[in-house]
Amino acid sequence: MNLDGLKSIADVDVSGKRVLIRTDLNVPMQGGAISDATRLERVVPGIRALLGKGAKVIVLSHFGRPKGSVKPELSLRPVAEAMAGLIGKPVAFAGDGTSDAAAGMAAALNPGDVMMVENLRFNPGEEANDKDFAAALAKLGELYVGDAFSCSHRAHASTEAITHLLPSYAGALMMEEVNALRSALDNPKRPVAAVVGGAKVSTKIPVLTSMVAKVDRLIIGGGMANTFLQAQGRNVGTSLSEPDFKDTVLEIIAAAEAADCEIVLPVDAVVAREFKAGAANEVVAVDGVPNDAMILDVGPKSVAHLSEVLAGCKTLLWNGPLGAFEIAPFGDGTFALAREAAAMTGAGKLMSVAGGGDTVAALNAAGVTGEFSYVSSAGGAFLEWLEGRELPGVAALAAAGLRQV
Repeated sequence: MNLDGLKSIADVDVSGKRVLIRTDLNVPMQGGAISDATRLERVVPGIRALLGKGAKVIVLSHFGRPKGSVKPELSLRPVAEAMAGLIGKPVAFAGDGTSDAAAGMAAALNPGDVMMVENLRFNPGEEANDKDFAAALAKLGELYVGDAFSCSHRAHASTEAITHLLPSYAGALMMEEVNALRSALDNPKRPVAAVVGGAKVSTKIPVLTSMVAKVDRLIIGGGMANTFLQAQGRNVGTSLSEPDFKDTVLEIIAAAEAADCEIVLPVDAVVAREFKAGAANEVVAVDGVPNDAMILDVGPKSVAHLSEVLAGCKTLLWNGPLGAFEIAPFGDGTFALAREAAAMTGAGKLMSVAGGGDTVAALNAAGVTGEFSYVSSAGGAFLEWLEGRELPGVAALAAAGLRQV
């Protein structure tokens, strides 16, 4: 992607202007109440900044997957109420962003006021990237702010088509995310290490292929490491693995050698006969996995070795756990390495960027999320950036910026 045109809303005079801001408020709900407000809390400072500059803010978001039809249980109204509590002022709520009522509500806003539009995905035009739906939304505002990096890997009406209709800028969260990823991948301090974990090689082939060409040390964890070990002739017992991807793994290893990228695999493992919490377990060398046992975590020697690898690097990208971290005690390896990375970051020795749902959950469990340089809440968009793919929502903002010069 050519990001030269990406411009921040922070540099724009928004006083008295109606500003449409596309956020990701797809927060988890239980019993009609928000169970984790992290995404909402991260959006609020950017909205406060706009309000503080005298903007009239109109918040856009999707919620869940209503597939183009109205589903009351997926209304954003409870989210608007929660946002009002965080901002400390009322958030007006428009039932349909394309209605005359919504247009009238937007026109009546005063500087410092904020309103929210109902779930964009109630309209089939959103996911279809429909120009007419985008035009109806655009009529509500005078400026557009894209602040939903986690939705930017999809070309939808509120992330792509609308950028052709209004002066368009990147929001605070979008700029944070893009700058963090660019500093870790486009112009990083070397050596660069990447931790790529997870269950299956088959789901991460594009990431692995991209990473071997960009990083100096590629640490493979989780079930993927089992497939790598098996491809090299080691017995992995009853562990999760994908023997059919042996040729793919060998191709990745060859590509890494050609790119002078060192692939780092576990040297010992925690194995068990049962996949359940508290299962009897033991630590064995990766060359000594019993036939009736499965690898569920990396062992202490692996953690020590991986810590040494990180100590010799200046930049870290992390996507995916090293083991079955959700089930005790098989998260110990992931947690230990995460704490090492956090300590190195705190000491100013490492720039650390992590992302992906499982990764964030693992860092939260380790208690170090706030100690990494940047932790992305994006899932698919984060992965596609690592794969080197163009993200339509980001590319559209950059292109709009170039048109506005």
